[in-house]
Amino acid sequence: MPVLVELFTSEGCSSCPPADLLLQQLEQQQPVPGAEILALEEHVDYWNHDGWVDPFSSAEWTQRQNDYVSLIKKDVYTPEMVVDGRSQFVGNNPQQAEAEIEKAAHAVKTAVSIMPPAAADKGAQTFAVSVAKLAGNSAHDTAEVWLAVTEDGLHSSVSKGENAGHVLQHVATLRWLHKIGVADPNAASASFTGSPAVKFNSHWNLSNVRVTVFVQEKKSRQVLGAASTKVRS
Repeated sequence: MPVLVELFTSEGCSSCPPADLLLQQLEQQQPVPGAEILALEEHVDYWNHDGWVDPFSSAEWTQRQNDYVSLIKKDVYTPEMVVDGRSQFVGNNPQQAEAEIEKAAHAVKTAVSIMPPAAADKGAQTFAVSVAKLAGNSAHDTAEVWLAVTEDGLHSSVSKGENAGHVLQHVATLRWLHKIGVADPNAASASFTGSPAVKFNSHWNLSNVRVTVFVQEKKSRQVLGAASTKVRS
């Protein structure tokens, strides 16, 4: 079963590189039986001090983390891992990560599919997205459909701050995130279908780019289902 694993991290945080490595291992090794781990590495911007600005950071990703931590009424911190929007914990703990992923893989899931276009286009590509009848959702929440673009293989030679002198490697770095619609809870079959177009930045290496679609409740933040595909390069 697909499980969305988000890591809130920063190149300015000395505790984050082990969590970055853990996310890489989870995505590449897929160590949890029955789980297809879909990774999102989200670089926050509140560590952009001490002379180093994380080139992959965004206030948008910071706000996304704030939306999560507001549910548990705690302060934001890095590294933080969030599994299917249901559990939040320190992101460099492999035992807890695998336990939460295993738990999420056994939860009721909404089936999601995403198909890439037949032909490659370096400028933009249109994807066919379908969400089956909602499962595991709340009758009092809204199931939003999100599309994320990530890029593997990014790295930085950090010259200042807590990680000065280190080369940091990244996986599934979030490049773009956009809500593409809302699933219909009353639909008898497909609760959402769409053909979102994704424009690619010329600086992205398309051979390392993935597109992930997930369904997430607006209030509870729980992820109901997800799917991912490589882009045509």
